[in-house]
Amino acid sequence: MIPIISEENAAMVFGEIFKDMPAWRKKMIHYLKEENPEINTAIIEAANNTDLDPKAVALGAYMTYILIEMAMKDADAIMNFKE
Repeated sequence: MIPIISEENAAMVFGEIFKDMPAWRKKMIHYLKEENPEINTAIIEAANNTDLDPKAVALGAYMTYILIEMAMKDADAIMNFKE
């Protein structure tokens, strides 16, 4: 099951993306090359094999990846919370 993406995380990610979209996309390419190269390759393949703008496709995929990653970290933190 995919965890719930909070409004706070979405606002934070959108704010970061829309400050400098090309720089953010490049940062995510390098991040995913290290973190999950198979996903990065799949995103690039999908972006290059579509009639849509490849940069827009990649941006959407990277945005989705980081939002889900943040939501999973939040969910893990809640599940492992100890008083």
